[in-house]
Amino acid sequence: MSTGQPPHHVCSTFGLRDVEPVALGADWDGGWLCGDIVLSSVTDHARAAWSAKVRETLQVDGLRLARPVRSTDGRYVVSGWRADTFIEGAPEPRHDEVVSLSCRLHEATAKLDRPRFLAQPAMAPWEEVDVFVAADRAAWDKAPLRGVKGVEQLETPSPDGRRSLELITGLATLRKSVSSTDQLVHGDLFGTVLFSGALAPGITDITAYWRPASWAAAVTVVDAISWGGADEALIGRWDDLPEWPQMLLRAVLFRLAVHALHPRSTAEAFPGIARTADVVRLLL
Repeated sequence: MSTGQPPHHVCSTFGLRDVEPVALGADWDGGWLCGDIVLSSVTDHARAAWSAKVRETLQVDGLRLARPVRSTDGRYVVSGWRADTFIEGAPEPRHDEVVSLSCRLHEATAKLDRPRFLAQPAMAPWEEVDVFVAADRAAWDKAPLRGVKGVEQLETPSPDGRRSLELITGLATLRKSVSSTDQLVHGDLFGTVLFSGALAPGITDITAYWRPASWAAAVTVVDAISWGGADEALIGRWDDLPEWPQMLLRAVLFRLAVHALHPRSTAEAFPGIARTADVVRLLL
């Protein structure tokens, strides 16, 4: 998320006086480097504070985690900004390593409780986070997107948005019941894992969902094939994960719903997810 430079009072509250912020760009979601600390604007206070609290103590083998830096009065979020330790690296197309990281991370997060904000429905007027809440539920609900509060406020879908909705309707009929246990997972690993040579991969945030661990891995695989240039063989290399075809199906439904609902979706993004949908359909 692109944003202006952090205000002076925010820098001071995090103990960063007399440090000139340097823009980090997309790898840190528009964050600003202040010495060895990154200040990032947040849109959802509850989610940002939850992520900071989890990352403060979470230990995962073979993972570098950006740790939160509290303000001088102990807060995780100050005037819509959070602070984290800087970790070096940039996203790379090391897709199998990202899926492997997903598995290790979710072994560690399996013990975490469900955050209260994950039980809240998407409500009008929608914020960006509500798009992902609605899309997540569309992938699992018996009638995708039917009865979503606020969906009527969406403008008439674009041609690719309408095609997404058509694919969702057809693919949803292929779902079968699954028995994998829901737990706390990071549902947005593709393109957010930082690599730097032989160092362990790193992550700067945790985007919380309450779904099976193998679904989170499936989202990573679907994203990598749709938009990351990964070969379709990536699917087969992880087919020992629980209920894999059905998790891939729900990951495709999730991404199609995001495409249909998100106001910044582009026509250029649709062919990738549509191709992946065809690949996954053949597995069912």
